[in-house]
Amino acid sequence: MGKSARELGKTGGRDGCPDIWQLDNGDIAVIGRDLTDAYRAKLPEDASIAPDERLAVIPGATLSAAKPDIPDARA
Repeated sequence: MGKSARELGKTGGRDGCPDIWQLDNGDIAVIGRDLTDAYRAKLPEDASIAPDERLAVIPGATLSAAKPDIPDARA
């Protein structure tokens, strides 16, 4: 979805991440920096990270570039 990390200049000298893409089943996958431990205690009260989950952080430019590929929510 959106532009590649290379197109956005967000590879940090490496090819690959960060990235967002849609899986065949419609789910969205995100590759980013694992900052679970850094943000776990800073989450809003109504948010939590399950033992089988990790909090990934991506540059805002990566999400903004994907915006045209993200469908509007359906009521």
